[in-house]
Amino acid sequence: MGIIFNKTYKFAFFTSILITIILSLINGIYFLAIDSFYIWFYIIEVIIVFLISFFIIQYRVENFIYKRMKKIYDDVSLLDGSTLGRQKITTNMETLTKEVELFARNKKLEIEALKIRENYRREFIGNVSHELKTPLFTVQGYIETLLDGALNDEKIREKYLKRAKKGVERLTYIIKDLDMITKLEVGELHLEKETFDIIDLIENVFESLEMKASKNLISLTLNEKYQNPIWVKADKDRIQQVLSNLIVNSIKYGINKGTTELSIENLIMNKVLIRVADNGEGINNDEIPRLFERFYRVDKSGSREQGGSGLGLSIVKHILDAHNEKIYVESQIGIGSEFSFTLEKAE
Repeated sequence: MGIIFNKTYKFAFFTSILITIILSLINGIYFLAIDSFYIWFYIIEVIIVFLISFFIIQYRVENFIYKRMKKIYDDVSLLDGSTLGRQKITTNMETLTKEVELFARNKKLEIEALKIRENYRREFIGNVSHELKTPLFTVQGYIETLLDGALNDEKIREKYLKRAKKGVERLTYIIKDLDMITKLEVGELHLEKETFDIIDLIENVFESLEMKASKNLISLTLNEKYQNPIWVKADKDRIQQVLSNLIVNSIKYGINKGTTELSIENLIMNKVLIRVADNGEGINNDEIPRLFERFYRVDKSGSREQGGSGLGLSIVKHILDAHNEKIYVESQIGIGSEFSFTLEKAE
């Protein structure tokens, strides 16, 4: 059975053997010609030559490769030379190849991620521009019409001023929601957690949205009559905003005489699951992963007519992320959608 050497040292090992054999043959003839007594000195010399050759070759080759690799890192602006250490250098070209391939794969992933971010940034800026442009041009149009002479007509003046006010309110919603998302992302919006009854909060949200739901002939219901309170620990105002946004979204995409039903389910690990289900239009599966993007709309025309900032679901996701909670979506076209999220149950 042959001796198995680490591939890192194979080059230095076999090169050292070759040098040793050559020197040994030259010196061996000399020593044997003088006296056979010097055979032991000859053996010792062979061992010393081999060891010295091995360490010198190994060091020199590693140093040579390190300098060349370091120069490559320094010459290519994408590579960071400070990440290259001598411990990563080896005379095993297979290992070097794997290191370079790994580096190339990582850089490829980074470049792909940057491209995705760039596309998202471009799309986001376009969406922001569009969302701000629509109400701005609307307000501008009404004001210019009034200044051109319609100001003297009391009915037109009141009508246009009311419409301009709605446009300004839309702008205010967008700016406030964008400001909130930004603060949530950078951690400037601190949560004030408290213990409260989630059933009571849901009923309050139902009352505040009752008129909006009735205009669409949609009924807001709980799946059952809860006799006892269900205590949770979270930021009450933010969870109220989560519930409001989810219910408003379900009203927007609901059907006439439809239903939005909420239910609460106990989970393991001291959690409860709040479900917001409707029997509305439903959402395509390929659109679900993008639902929580800023300004992303399933219905890109009709939803704008109903107002809002277009940031509702994005805010929901950010608030729940700040609570370290999860949100889930299930939907089928023509059947309806269900948004559910977890909350920590109070002890």
